[in-house]
Amino acid sequence: MKSTQPTTPVVVTLTSCSQEDANAVFEALRRSFDCDRTDDEAPNAASHPHTVWASTFEVTPEHAPLAPARLSAAVEAGLQGGYWAVDEMLEALSAAFNVQERSTAAGDQEKDVQLRLVSSVR
Repeated sequence: MKSTQPTTPVVVTLTSCSQEDANAVFEALRRSFDCDRTDDEAPNAASHPHTVWASTFEVTPEHAPLAPARLSAAVEAGLQGGYWAVDEMLEALSAAFNVQERSTAAGDQEKDVQLRLVSSVR
């Protein structure tokens, strides 16, 4: 999604999940937000169980809504960025997944939110 609106970056990190589930989350987000990765760039396969996948998304005031997405298991996610942008990303993720907020750390200009994403599609 390309836009001429002002954007605010949000870094999204994914852990405790398979490569396929990481790809499902990033694919859902790429449908609504510009990303630092190309559309065909999927997370690399990892042999280590503590792999962290990360990508930066540009959040705009207006964006396409996310569609419900399927995950094979719960995904631990982190969002880091400006207050407004993180809140907007959290709202967007809530349309695609069942979201459980785990913790929030607030700073002067930005915040970090830890989430658990669960499939909203059976």
